[in-house]
Amino acid sequence: MQVLLPPGWPRPKGYANGVSVRGRMVFVAGMIGWDAQGQFHTDDLAEQVRQALQNIVEVLREGDAKPEHIVRMTWYVTNKHEYAAAYPEIGKAFRELIGSFNVTMTAIEVSALIEDRAKVEIEVTAVVPD
Repeated sequence: MQVLLPPGWPRPKGYANGVSVRGRMVFVAGMIGWDAQGQFHTDDLAEQVRQALQNIVEVLREGDAKPEHIVRMTWYVTNKHEYAAAYPEIGKAFRELIGSFNVTMTAIEVSALIEDRAKVEIEVTAVVPD
């Protein structure tokens, strides 16, 4: 993976502006903070993020992919202020489960998600090298 950072641009904090990769693509649908049986165990945003990331890791594994193959993430959050306040805990979960911050990321505040208790939904594109 080549991180794309135009000359003179500051390094983004927590993500990459762009990446270039070759390989087999794996797409993961939006994952929310419930377990494999569709049960929520918390209404805490950071803990829902941790569960959603764990769900992503498990789906990637089924596609013979790993977290380091992630090249793009889109996060949908129901409260941008709660999201910003949880940055330290979210960052810790991200580093533990995903590892690298060299992925392109977009975060979007939405009024609601389909599952009422969900506070975050994360979709992922991964590229497994040839």
